[in-house]
Amino acid sequence: MANYWIVGAMWGGQDDQSEKFIRRGYWFLGWSNDEQPAQAKLRDQMMPGDRIAIKKMLGRGSPNIAIRALGIIAEIDEQDKRVYVNWLVSGLEREVPGRGAFASVHGPYTDDDPWIKDIFYI
Repeated sequence: MANYWIVGAMWGGQDDQSEKFIRRGYWFLGWSNDEQPAQAKLRDQMMPGDRIAIKKMLGRGSPNIAIRALGIIAEIDEQDKRVYVNWLVSGLEREVPGRGAFASVHGPYTDDDPWIKDIFYI
């Protein structure tokens, strides 16, 4: 059964990588393993066939996030840790409750969570 992941694409709080990620067909954690070991550990649990969504925070104080793209993980480059993705839908601005998803990587989630269904419907 596939897991579901919610990931960020904003490096340093201002350098939006989402367009590049979608255009080039991948997602990449903007932190080294040493800088963010907990985030790297989550990234390392991703598997081909898992679902992935790019999210964006909606500003200080907002309890919500915007979902910007949805895809399926195709492959993981074990050397540089790049996550190759078949992006199915992009150009979204789907606002959903943030539920604390304000770091770079969140998951794994399962499809029995109503919040995940709100995020990943096509």
